Amino acid sequence: MSVSFDIRSSLRSYGVRIGHGTLRTHLAAQRDAFLLCDARIAAAQPALRTERCITIEADESRKTLTTVAEVIERLRELGANRQSTLVAIGGGIVQDVATFVASTYMRGIHWSYLPTTLLGMVDSCLGGKSSINVGRFKNIAGNYFPPWEIVIDTAFCASLPSTQRIAGLCEAAKICFAARTDAFARYLELVPDAGALDDTARLGAVIELSLRTKQTFVEDDEFDRGVRLLLNFGHTFGHALEAASGFAISHGVAVGIGTLAALDLSTRIGLFSNVPDRARLLARHMLALLSQVPDLPAALATFDVNAAMRAFNVDKKHRSDAYALILIGADGHLVRHLLPRDHATVTQLEATFAQLKDSLQ
Repeated sequence: MSVSFDIRSSLRSYGVRIGHGTLRTHLAAQRDAFLLCDARIAAAQPALRTERCITIEADESRKTLTTVAEVIERLRELGANRQSTLVAIGGGIVQDVATFVASTYMRGIHWSYLPTTLLGMVDSCLGGKSSINVGRFKNIAGNYFPPWEIVIDTAFCASLPSTQRIAGLCEAAKICFAARTDAFARYLELVPDAGALDDTARLGAVIELSLRTKQTFVEDDEFDRGVRLLLNFGHTFGHALEAASGFAISHGVAVGIGTLAALDLSTRIGLFSNVPDRARLLARHMLALLSQVPDLPAALATFDVNAAMRAFNVDKKHRSDAYALILIGADGHLVRHLLPRDHATVTQLEATFAQLKDSLQ
């Protein structure tokens, strides 16, 4: 399978290429580029171990301004200039650092991105956002600077641990569910009963469907001021779950759990009296995916509701007077909902977090 399409952007249009073995061909075409790689990927790929390769540990603790500064210093030491190109190879942490570096190094240089996780392939590679942690605040700094090209090599899917594949499918399901089209139905046809974990060709089809679905959100609302906000579905709860678990729960898995939290809260506050069929299908699918995450019960066993609420309260998407959440409406589609920051709302949120801990262990 080989697929190419373009994404419209006010900054510049950029291409997406999906295929098998595209890493090798892209590197051959970018011999003079500087590389920013996940250290584990570089260790496993001899072609990446060159003097122009900068490696970082793809760990949440390294997604910081300190790491950005270190990479910028190293680029300068290696002789990168304003005409240089940066090729980022890795998952979401590498992407966040690379986006910030490429946008600020000498006021901006060309760059391309090769995601190596399924989550990166189905979601985060598209849209040009960076999110950097500062101190105890997750994703509090960032900007928009899309790559000149996104190159997806589906060969990486074959070596991914099952938990990483599940994390990617959680994000793909979320994106397709967010669309007011038949995308979610098409997704469930590709991934019936949480299957397809070991089918690289089918995962390639999921990647294309997810990115083409996200494309409409990104092109219609490039800077997150309208419809693209719906893609935060599951994220506000998910980020709180990540933080409360000490990041023992990975981002994609946390988002999958977060969609269930959003469904639970939608019920609690009376957005519908009967769960819409569409939402039932999502819940059933997410539970099937999450049941295959081997370390999830242990991570949830140490999960603290108070810690989750502390993280939830400082999420950057909220307003000073209200919690801003993406919930599920009576028609089964997503709505942006504002809840007052009062005792009643906090009680409902705490009950939702507690329900998650009980139902998923």
